[in-house]
Amino acid sequence: MHFTVCQRQIQKIWEYSYTYRGGFWNYFSMGMDAQVSYAFHSQRKLHPEKFKNQLSNQKQYLKLACTQGWFCASLSHPMSRNIAHLAKVKIMKKSGKWETLEIPQSIRSIVCLNLPSFSGGLNPWGTPSKRKQRKRDLVLPPLVDDGLLEIVGFKDAWHGLVLLSPKGHGTRLAQAHRVRFKFHRGATDHAYMRIDGEPWKQPLPQEDDGKVVVEISHAGQVKMLATKDCIAKGINDSPMSTTCTDSSSSDDSDDDFTEERRNFGAALSFRYMNDVKKTVEA
Repeated sequence: MHFTVCQRQIQKIWEYSYTYRGGFWNYFSMGMDAQVSYAFHSQRKLHPEKFKNQLSNQKQYLKLACTQGWFCASLSHPMSRNIAHLAKVKIMKKSGKWETLEIPQSIRSIVCLNLPSFSGGLNPWGTPSKRKQRKRDLVLPPLVDDGLLEIVGFKDAWHGLVLLSPKGHGTRLAQAHRVRFKFHRGATDHAYMRIDGEPWKQPLPQEDDGKVVVEISHAGQVKMLATKDCIAKGINDSPMSTTCTDSSSSDDSDDDFTEERRNFGAALSFRYMNDVKKTVEA
């Protein structure tokens, strides 16, 4: 996973960009879920005495979810923070071509899943019916070593609570080898993002500040330990399978940056810094 901040100076006829690289094992999310998580982590640093045990943590999290507007979107959450207003989303399937992914206007949180686990072990993708599988061109079931990401959307916290039911799931948006978010200029000055539970506040471009692009793609594989009851399955119907389909059909592979992509779980590496070295092109 990496994102790029590109800025253009028309008068001087030169460009420069910042590129940050890192990775995740489990998921990348953006939107209200990451905003609440960011508020929770910030409050825990400021007031550690309020977060003494699991019960107090859950109470504080619920309180923040309410005050941040995760339950009452129409009252406290501006439409500009909905995913469709924040960014244009493109995906790359097996064809190797980018295509636009239409995001419903009601979606306020989007999750890109590598493993079928989110928010304490819940599975937001669930098990689509065969009819939905054919209609949406989905792989059933999703596999941990198929090189695909499952992209799921949520409207609000009430929608998220559906995951507690046996067949509950979020809004299944797509499966893809690569995902790209290109943020709209001037939509808002920041967005909240999270990888594997680590949230951060990402500055976004204003009218004349250029663009921010987040791109997620397959980086590699490792062996994982799993129990017999693990819901994650592999291509060989084994949770420990390490065989992966070839997702090398992308048109812009980044072999030169293999080492940088091994910074897994490094949410700090994505934060925009003013002192980052600029790459200038004539």
